Amino acid sequence: MPFSSLRDPSDLARACAVMEAVWNELKDAIPEPERDGERTRLAYLVANLAPLALDEDDLKKNVLHQFGLRASQSSGA
Repeated sequence: MPFSSLRDPSDLARACAVMEAVWNELKDAIPEPERDGERTRLAYLVANLAPLALDEDDLKKNVLHQFGLRASQSSGA
């Protein structure tokens, strides 16, 4: 339960909104067999970064950056 650590209602709302927005951007680029695992990884990234974000845009930018860093490291790029 990645979002169970979020106690502030505004952090939780921000995390949920950003999670859905980012997932909708990324899911078509992720192979079907990997989607469940990548969605879970994305949820943990969102949960970890939400308390540090200034707003939804900041959170989305940071999540996309971290998700991309991990993807490029995994592919050896």
